[in-house]
Amino acid sequence: MALKLYNDLTRKLQLFKPLNSPHVTIYVCGPTIYDYAHLGHGRSLVAFDLLHRYLQYKSFQVNYVFNYTDIEDKMINRANKEHITVKQLADRFTQIYHEDYQKLNYLPPTHNPKATGHIPEMINLIKTLEKKGFTYLIENDGLYFNVKKFKKYGQLSQQDLHELKAGARVDIKDKHSPNDFVLWKLEKPNEPSWQSPWGQGRPGWHIECSAMSMKYLGKTIDIHGGGQDLIFPHHEDEIAQSEAANGKLFAKYWLHNGFVTINGEKMSKSLNNFYTLRDIFKEYDPLAVRYLFLSTHYRMPINFTLNSLQSAAKSLDKIQNAYFSILNQKSSVKFGKKTLPLKRYYKQLEKALDDDLNISSALAVVFGLINQYYKYQSKLSPESVLQLEKFFQDTDKIFGILKHSREIIPIEIVQLAEVRLESRKNKQWSESDQLRDKIKSLGYEIADTKEGYELKKL
Repeated sequence: MALKLYNDLTRKLQLFKPLNSPHVTIYVCGPTIYDYAHLGHGRSLVAFDLLHRYLQYKSFQVNYVFNYTDIEDKMINRANKEHITVKQLADRFTQIYHEDYQKLNYLPPTHNPKATGHIPEMINLIKTLEKKGFTYLIENDGLYFNVKKFKKYGQLSQQDLHELKAGARVDIKDKHSPNDFVLWKLEKPNEPSWQSPWGQGRPGWHIECSAMSMKYLGKTIDIHGGGQDLIFPHHEDEIAQSEAANGKLFAKYWLHNGFVTINGEKMSKSLNNFYTLRDIFKEYDPLAVRYLFLSTHYRMPINFTLNSLQSAAKSLDKIQNAYFSILNQKSSVKFGKKTLPLKRYYKQLEKALDDDLNISSALAVVFGLINQYYKYQSKLSPESVLQLEKFFQDTDKIFGILKHSREIIPIEIVQLAEVRLESRKNKQWSESDQLRDKIKSLGYEIADTKEGYELKKL
């Protein structure tokens, strides 16, 4: 089976063929770290973490860059407001993002670069663009990229240059075109700055990602990703400056994750529906939040509600409880001879994920297997139980949602629960109640479910 991904550059579902298989290069635009990570940041992180994990599952060797923007207008404004340096602000929020992202159980990228650590690379890239005639200088403002000189401008957003909405800084009167974008901003009061051939100043936003991508991944990469809001102008501008400088394709595949809405509305502080990850983690298991992000296809929008989060938590519990039931059953003396066709489930799972990471079909495979497990639980052979354990561990390399540290329930408790289950099936209610009380006296709580029962330590 071969992986297919929807390429926003071609607007087609395409067979994934990396430039240098089995090596894969991925660059994903990370956050501007001027404030706490919100749900949108978490959604993007988890979407591309799924891709990262699945590529590794398929034995690709992944070089993955996820950057932090630590120099930008919002960074400067907040630092000035707090009377600290931009670096102090960046250092503080770098740690905060790292802590929040860890709770979402992401697989760490190969590189986590910051923009300010790559000023020389940005200056060299801008020099190349200047030498090739793609730039012009506006006095007392900065050096700009002339989009009219890049004939393919608009290819990602698939808009005609004359119809494109103007990008940032439309107030600059001397811009040749409203879509021209700044490469190097000349120094202004109370702003960090670096020396350059064009004067003291700082880089524009778009040049940062091109320079970091080229440093760590090369001039042409396999996959470039980010949120849908970055398609224009950020990613469009990245393509323009990168391909103008290098004369070759910047990225083969462009992937973008969908937005997060809150109760059907755009998340906004002014609407009082703005949630940071830390807000949510105070009340809900971060793995349930991860599951919610995973459970909707990465290109589709997610409508976040507390009900949807509670539903995600219940679905996660079902998977988690099945896994721990399997771990408990490993130590049980009660086995049968029944086997389950696990090779078929592996194939179904991979078929789903190979179809542009079709997560709903993939999770349906997992829940289908869980139902079969409970149906034949007491009849399964020892070998089948071990294979089930491996299946859950293998799939968790992709999904990253299982807790692997939980006390294994003693076999005598499991045996009492099994006897009680038989009593309930035979409608021996008095005996069932006595067994429940005995289990409780030994420090465990038993809850009846459609599939059988769940045991938890009191």
